[in-house]
Amino acid sequence: MNAPVATLPPSAPAWRTHGTRLWSDYSAAAALVAVVLFAAFTSPQFATPQNLLNIVRQVSVIGIVALGMTLVIIVGGIDLSVGAVLALSGGAALWTLGLTEQPWLGVAAGLATGLLAGAVNGLLITWGRLPPFIATLGMLAAARSLILYIADGGSVSNANEAYGNIANSQWLGLATPIWLFGLAAITLHLVMAHSVFGRYVYAVGSNERASRLSALPVAGVKFAVYTLCGGLAALGAVLESSRLNSISSANSGLAYELDAIAAVIIGGTRMSGGRGKVIGTVIGVLILGILNNALNLMNVSPYLQGMVKGLIIVLAVLVQKKD
Repeated sequence: MNAPVATLPPSAPAWRTHGTRLWSDYSAAAALVAVVLFAAFTSPQFATPQNLLNIVRQVSVIGIVALGMTLVIIVGGIDLSVGAVLALSGGAALWTLGLTEQPWLGVAAGLATGLLAGAVNGLLITWGRLPPFIATLGMLAAARSLILYIADGGSVSNANEAYGNIANSQWLGLATPIWLFGLAAITLHLVMAHSVFGRYVYAVGSNERASRLSALPVAGVKFAVYTLCGGLAALGAVLESSRLNSISSANSGLAYELDAIAAVIIGGTRMSGGRGKVIGTVIGVLILGILNNALNLMNVSPYLQGMVKGLIIVLAVLVQKKD
């Protein structure tokens, strides 16, 4: 009698695999086109050059924060502290500026604060083996509490003209925050697409256990990603504090983690890690900015915008699960 022959399960048809890949690669861009068309048809003021430039400028800070969040989610983590770290970093920059009257020292203090907060997150997650949710939630509480203490529940302010020019100056008709957002996005895209570090980030996010068995520096990669995320939040803090000459201890950076996560997920990055693109996050940030702008032009209550973001996150994750 012949022994039974094992058969492999049928693979998905080639057309379905190809269609899934196309959807994964271009769904964010298609959504951006749809949102632009929706906004243009619902409000004649939307498509004016000045309004479009205002949208890009308004999303530049959250866009920079979202770039750091992209790497964190690709590596399989989450960072809930970016908003509070932004507030603390901005407060540190303005406080140092008040002591020294040297804008470069204020910038250095702000960036150092964010990098330090990110490094602490990285150490808690790698060396302390805390879940990212718990570690960054603790940092959120600590950073927000510290800036509230420093500002005594109010604001940290300094109207230094040179420091204010950082965010309020222009070059070739575009505001400095737009240039910095674009430069950060291009740099991170190149790093993730063409460097060994980028490949390590994707590998750790895809399968951490296999990465360890392959002798990849898993702890070092995670530490670097969280430190970079804190540094980018601090860069956003410098721009925001420069634009406003002030940081509110209670409101600055509030819910920025929600906006950043929403932009990353809308851009196609998987919440489970191992997959995502920086350009997708840029598109996600623009989608959120256009939606907010369109809702404002339509006189929709700003209190409903959070609900819209929440629905978008849920829908984006549901689409990912179908993929």
